[in-house]
Amino acid sequence: MSPDNAKGEYIVEFQQHGSSVKVSAIDPVTMMEVSIVGPSSVGQEELKRTALAKLHYVMSKKDGGAATENTPTLDTPKKPGIVV
Repeated sequence: MSPDNAKGEYIVEFQQHGSSVKVSAIDPVTMMEVSIVGPSSVGQEELKRTALAKLHYVMSKKDGGAATENTPTLDTPKKPGIVV
């Protein structure tokens, strides 16, 4: 997470495309945007959580940081679903 966005506020947009949902997450401070696509059968919270994890990952990579606690490690058990 960016130090400028200490409140942790983000813009999340859901777009239904047939049986899939495109989720975009935007950091309003840096205007960085990421998107994921997942099945519409998955709940919005899980899709939102995945999109925000990707946003945090991309932001940390841009800042030159290492993987954060939100990014999966080799010790993390595998979960069913889409991981982007």
